[in-house]
This record gives sequence, C-alpha cells and structure tokens, in this order.
Amino acid sequence: MSKKYAELTLDGVTHSYPIIQSTQGENAIDISTLLRDTGHITLDRGYVNTGSCTSAITYLDGKEGILNYRGYAIDDLAENCSFVEVAYLLLHDDLPNLEQLNDFRELMSTYALIHEDMIHFFDHFPPNASPMSILSTMVNSLHNFYPEMSTHPEPFESFDNVTTRLLAKVRTIAAFSYKKSLGHPLIYPRYDLNYCENFLNMMFDKPTKPYTILPEVVSALNKLLILHADHEQNCSTSTVRLVGSAGVNLYASIAAGINALWGPLHGGAAQAVVEMLEGIYADDMDFEKYIRKAKDSNDGFRLTGFGHRVYKTFDPRATIIKKACDETLAALNVDDPLLDIAKELEDRVRSDDYFVSRNLYPNVDFYSGIIYRAMGIPTDMFTVMFALGRLPGWIAHWREMNSDEERRIGRPRQLYIGYPAKKYIPLDER
Repeated sequence: MSKKYAELTLDGVTHSYPIIQSTQGENAIDISTLLRDTGHITLDRGYVNTGSCTSAITYLDGKEGILNYRGYAIDDLAENCSFVEVAYLLLHDDLPNLEQLNDFRELMSTYALIHEDMIHFFDHFPPNASPMSILSTMVNSLHNFYPEMSTHPEPFESFDNVTTRLLAKVRTIAAFSYKKSLGHPLIYPRYDLNYCENFLNMMFDKPTKPYTILPEVVSALNKLLILHADHEQNCSTSTVRLVGSAGVNLYASIAAGINALWGPLHGGAAQAVVEMLEGIYADDMDFEKYIRKAKDSNDGFRLTGFGHRVYKTFDPRATIIKKACDETLAALNVDDPLLDIAKELEDRVRSDDYFVSRNLYPNVDFYSGIIYRAMGIPTDMFTVMFALGRLPGWIAHWREMNSDEERRIGRPRQLYIGYPAKKYIPLDER
C-alpha cells in the first residue's frame, strides 16, 4: 500500500505530513516535524484531537459503543473472565492458558501481604484522611520496601513479579485503610481465596461476625473491576505515561495516576451519582423538578452518570453493570430505594428527546455506586475501587511506553498570550 500524506499550505508553502494507518478506527497525521518545518505548533485544548502515542492495548469506538481489550469485546470478558484473567490479558498479548493463569494467581497470593513496617503508616494519618490520599502515599512508598523495579525500567524479566506484587498489595492496602478508618483489627489475606473473595473478606470479615462470601457479589465485583480496567488515553492513564516518560519507577507513576483519578471530574462520578440520587430521594422524588433543572442552562445542576466524553451512544459497560446491579441486590436481599430512583430516572431520560438528541445515555458509573453501596463499601471508597480496577491498565500502558523504542519524555508545547518583552524599571522609579 502506497503511503498517504496530508498537505498543509502556510504562507504559500506546502508541507506534507505522513498519514499513519491504524489497524482499527481513526488514522493519524504525523506532525512530529511541524514546528521545525513551519515555526508553528498546534493548539488542542484537552488534547481531544491529539494522539500522544501508539498503543495495542485498548480499542474504543465512541460512535458505535465498542470497547475491546487486546481485541476481545468487553461484554465477552465481563461475562466469562475473572479480573485476574483480564489483568493478565492487559499486561500480555493474550488471555492466559490454565498454567499461566495458575502461575499468575500463585504470585498474587505470594505477594498479598504488605511489609509490617508499612502497617504503622496507617496510624499516622488523621481519622478523616482521604482514602485516595492514603492509597497514593502507600503506593509511592512501595518502592522503598520493594526496590527491585529500579528507575531504569529495562529489562522486564521480573515484570510478572512486580505486576502481581503491585496488584495484590494495592488490594491489601485498600482493605487495610478501610479497617483502620473504623478502628477495626486488620484482616489479613487468605491463601485459599481468590482475588475478589480476598478483598471482600479483608474488608468485611470481623472476629465477632465472620463474613459470608456470596458468589453473586464476587461476580459483580469481578465485573466492576474488569469494566474499569482500561479505557484508552484517559486523564489518569495519560498521567501515568507522562510521569513515566521521565524515567521514574513504576510505583511513582502509578501513584501519579491515582492522584489524577482522585479528581471529581475523572474518578468521582460513581460517588456523585449516589449523592445525586440521595438528593432526589430526600426531595420527595420530584423527578420533574430535576429534569427541568438539568435542561436549564442557567442552572448549575447536571445529571451525573449520563453521557460520556467519548461515547456518543450507549456506554457498552452500562448495560453489563445494570444487570449485575439487579443480581447483586437480589442476592444480598437489599431493597435500596436509590435503585428504583435510578431506573425511573433512566427511563425518563431515555424517552426525552432533549437528552437523546444530546447523546445523554447512562454510563458505567450510573449503577456501579449502587452496587458498591449494597456490598457495604462507603462512598468515600468508590474512587479507590475505581483505582483498583484501573491498575492493570495503568501498568500495561507504563510497560508499553517504556518498551517503545521511539519513546520521548513528555513535553507539551504552549501558546504564549502574556505580555510582550518589557524594559526593566528600577524599584525607585516605579
């Protein structure tokens, strides 16, 4: 196939730039030499039209509502795989066979504990400390206790050891931070439980009241983590790549991603949905009032959990999670009025031309918070759960970036709009 070029004419001079073909989806115009050729840069606020890298991890088509990990459709993975299988898929080129999966699980169990000295860190956070702040701090500290992943990321001989260590220990850190916030004794990971079972047991088991692990709850948690495992070059993933491009270790890069996810515009959507539904419930379920507020451009209220920056049709993850929500609440025998409010609100929005014309369909966050509530996970832990799911995607992108022979340190340009050069005026003359 002959190479194609895009032409840019500036001041009467035409410049040609190669078109890079993708295997699926949009192609790209390589403008790497634009500044050198023309003395100009592009201005693209939010990088919505700028590709910062090539990637073989996740394919997303927002117009068609498609999300694939390494070529596999998200609904197939969520229905048939465990989170650990999907984590392996993201970190490698394909799903594991039975031997590979067992080895991966074995490493996960081996590395589940955290260093006892790290447990003392929890005692020095104030009682109202943000769980995301704790998670970021603890992950950053892992490099001091497990420094085998040096600041130089090559070679990757021990990468599965580092990966499983991080996946297992972040799960333990998350559960321990919750227990510490309650003043409860820590529940250590068990060798006989799988990844999600272990997390639930560490969160909710008590010496006085053993926790009953329900398969429906384990299944829902697996699905939630799988659906959040990767989502192309979102804010936190781009942060992991940008920070990692400086050559810092994996733990520091992941801690940066956690901090980016902490932002309410990125990782706080599930919590915001629950708070919105609670507000509607407290207001006598006056749906018409909130529909009117959402349509009023002068009103600051927005329907949280509807629409997505990328998806222009249904979020493929939303249908999966809605079904899981029904199954989880039934298994737990939970009658949550917020679920009824969510379903009623969704029906009203999906039948209203105002919202349909604006592609405001439910996204993955709309029902995930209700599932977490039913499990007993507090709202301030929702973003931690998001981070737990997104972790294998972050690691996969960090590895992919560091394996790229053409990688460069991230250095976006800017368009300066400040004062032109000024003459210095001595202090006594001003």
